Amino acid sequence: MIKLIAVDMDGTLLNSARELPAENILALQRAAQAGVKIVLCTGRPKSGVQPYFNKLELTEEEYVIMNNGCSVYNTKEWDLIDYSALSYRELEILEQAVLDCPDVCLTLTGERTYYALGKKVPELVQADAELVFTTARAASLDQVRSDSEIIFQAMYMAEKAQLDRFQKIRETELGQLFSAVRSQNDIFEAMPKGVTKGKALQALSNQLGFNAGEVMAIGDAANDLEMLKFAGVSVAMANASQQVKEHSRYLTVSNDEAGVARAIDKYVFS
Repeated sequence: MIKLIAVDMDGTLLNSARELPAENILALQRAAQAGVKIVLCTGRPKSGVQPYFNKLELTEEEYVIMNNGCSVYNTKEWDLIDYSALSYRELEILEQAVLDCPDVCLTLTGERTYYALGKKVPELVQADAELVFTTARAASLDQVRSDSEIIFQAMYMAEKAQLDRFQKIRETELGQLFSAVRSQNDIFEAMPKGVTKGKALQALSNQLGFNAGEVMAIGDAANDLEMLKFAGVSVAMANASQQVKEHSRYLTVSNDEAGVARAIDKYVFS
């Protein structure tokens, strides 16, 4: 019996227009009313999650795993109940890795601020910030440090060809020190070592008293792999990468066909 549903957002819960389909809302409400815990599990920061969560109109306390597992919030008071942070020394290492790649911007996700390291915010970075309903702030690493803000994760951002080159050069080095993943064509992410959506989901499930067999996870991208491997019922979207499909037990329809609702109907209630 499924007691917890972990759902990725972009490419999964949201359609290609980044809208929340009514079918998905109704399916999650139905599951919550049946006593199933709903956990949004996303790379997004809080600013990019709350507006969508509010549309779900769930009445019980639920949980959200954000920043690819770096932060966990409850939804009653939106308290930060668990987190992993990058140290200042780690931020220095991340900055050093990109100094000879001027076309790649290192961004940092703080508890309150979306930072772009440098003197100005590239258009691509600002466009990404707008998708999560915030504004990126240009800053030096010293300015970030003086703000004394929790920094959950880092993202290297550039056009695909430029980021491909950066990843080829730096992935091995960064992978030894951080949890690194290419989540989108224009985003290569770095979290504290060992931090993933899967680790955060496992910890939260244990806290709530659920085992892996009672957890269903739904996702589409590389940063969903660890949570899909953990869950007893793993579901890949039809629009998922081939790697995600190979590591999932089941397949649903695409995010433009309300694949989350179809998966809930089939694997929770059937």
